[in-house]
Amino acid sequence: MESETKSDANQEQEGSSTMVGGGGGNNNNKVYHERQRLQFCLLHALNNLMQEKESFTRAELDGIAENLVRTDPNKDQWTPLSSIFKPHHNVFTGNYDVNVLITALESRKKKVVWHDHRKGASSIDLDAEAFFGLMINVPVRRFRGLWTGRHWVAIRSINGTWFNLDSDFSAPKEFQDKEKLVAFLDGILGQGGEVMKVLQDE
Repeated sequence: MESETKSDANQEQEGSSTMVGGGGGNNNNKVYHERQRLQFCLLHALNNLMQEKESFTRAELDGIAENLVRTDPNKDQWTPLSSIFKPHHNVFTGNYDVNVLITALESRKKKVVWHDHRKGASSIDLDAEAFFGLMINVPVRRFRGLWTGRHWVAIRSINGTWFNLDSDFSAPKEFQDKEKLVAFLDGILGQGGEVMKVLQDE
């Protein structure tokens, strides 16, 4: 983590960040939360999941995406627009895909396991020793429904409390208990969202 404050230009590119206190002002309960900018929700979600400013950077995710492109066996199927709307990200707005997510987390000794959407969220062992957090991918509508897409969100337990760290939120939202979290995840699965478990892989 860098000690210097990011420039305004970088904050515009990558979103703003805040530390939110909790637990009666106990510093040990502070929650790191990055806000949304453009389509960099995966970047923000990863940093929110890791609870560290610039745990991942746009340059690193771009590099991962470019490396995936170089090793893509389907390069012959590209069109002229592929130079902008690349298979794994948009060079201007971000919009990284799940392959970038998996590769990025593997570089931090994490493993991503897809949750079978046919099973309820109650089948997820939130107390497993290797359990680190959740990444969810949800369908979203913006601009009064004129644009539809997908949105990455991190969910993590911090000092025993589960938080929804959605970068679209002005601040993290606390789940009252695990039952509320499970109900939320079931709602996500019911709306066509995807739930991915992030596990320690050391």
